[in-house]
Amino acid sequence: MIKELATGLFIGTNENVLLLGPPGVGKTHLPVALGMSSCALGPRTMFTTAAGLITSLGKALYENRLEERLKVLTQPKLLIIDEIGYIPIDRQGANLFFQLFSRRYERGSTLLTSNQSWARGARSSGTP
Repeated sequence: MIKELATGLFIGTNENVLLLGPPGVGKTHLPVALGMSSCALGPRTMFTTAAGLITSLGKALYENRLEERLKVLTQPKLLIIDEIGYIPIDRQGANLFFQLFSRRYERGSTLLTSNQSWARGARSSGTP
């Protein structure tokens, strides 16, 4: 699967990738390597942590520059967001995160990493 992701084909089709696993298994290392591979192939690529992303979106909202920041974050063909679920996201942060994903939908690929299990995320969101 990693070799397939390294080809970058998922970027060309605007597919998203979710890497789940416990701490210490390489969840940050893999996206960095995939991001470097993407850069070598040509597509604009951006890497950020979830905490950094939410902070920058919140700051942009406060400074009345949210539209500008969302535009910047929508441009990369591959946006890598590391450590989603590592720290809790408040209601405003979740709303800002949703706005970003809505803008990026079918315009680019997003690669997320999390140490949360799929089952835990589904239970906490109310999804069966």
